[in-house]
Amino acid sequence: MLSPAALSAVVTTFDGDERNRALGVWSALSGGGAAIGVLLGGLLTGGPGWPWIFFINVPVGAALLVALVRLLPAGVVGADRRRLDLLGAALVTAATGAVISALVGAGDRGWTDAATLVRVGVGVLLYVAFALRQRTAAEPLMDLRLLARRAVRAGTFLVLVATALMIAVFFLGSFLLQRVHGLGPVATGLLFLPVALATMAGSQLAGTVLGRTGGRPLALVAAVVVAGGLALPATLDGTLVSVVGMAVAAAGIGALFVVASATALGRVAPHEAGIASGIVSTFHEFGAALGAAVVSSVAAAGVAGGAASGIEAGFGFAALTALVAGVIAVLLLPRR
Repeated sequence: MLSPAALSAVVTTFDGDERNRALGVWSALSGGGAAIGVLLGGLLTGGPGWPWIFFINVPVGAALLVALVRLLPAGVVGADRRRLDLLGAALVTAATGAVISALVGAGDRGWTDAATLVRVGVGVLLYVAFALRQRTAAEPLMDLRLLARRAVRAGTFLVLVATALMIAVFFLGSFLLQRVHGLGPVATGLLFLPVALATMAGSQLAGTVLGRTGGRPLALVAAVVVAGGLALPATLDGTLVSVVGMAVAAAGIGALFVVASATALGRVAPHEAGIASGIVSTFHEFGAALGAAVVSSVAAAGVAGGAASGIEAGFGFAALTALVAGVIAVLLLPRR
């Protein structure tokens, strides 16, 4: 609930190049925060223990609540006070949950397992029911024509791919540093600090230059940077090479997040900002589940037995995915 609400606040507050820079800050904090979470996870695991991942969020949430009350503008309550389509919300939430559940379990059970296929099927049926509900509801939850816009389709595709690649870096990198190179959780967490900083740097740079370059060339360059970074741990051995490769890839992923957000949200009207941000956030979750499921399947042998070859294969697959996604993004992204 926080993510689309915050993202829609960014979209409605800024416009033009200023919005691109604001989305650069958003992506830097989002991607960098995820990498810092890996760092803190290592410190907590090696210190007081992994259950502290739950306790640490209580003071963070309290501090966030105080900051929101003090800093966020109250805004103006509009005249459009439509009732919430609770049935539509329940259908689309259940559909998304079913598909993500299938993706999360596919890495363990297999992609052709009956449970995986049933959950995907249930998700598809629920999405169809949601679409029918939106066509017949007096006050629908969302205008489905929003998904037909080229910019929204291209942006959500990039969000999904960028998130999947980011999760692949975290997932494979953690196993590589601990299972193959023999590092502890604290050392592994600390080595993700350059990854966090690189994500922030890539996002900030992309937010600054996006208005001048446009989305197409920036997405292609970012995808090539991601592929080049992931190719290092896929082909070369050593802790330093692995960390440098992941940091380079993270810089490109940060840039992809900015292109994705700016493309998907760049031309939405203020009253569409909340729904469009919700779509982007949903595909972000899809990408996380898909990235974990796919790379765990590709690198299954390395993950289970600590074999470098399996994990290297996962990095190689992610690098190839980045290149293919870059080409597809060029075809999907609008000219301006």
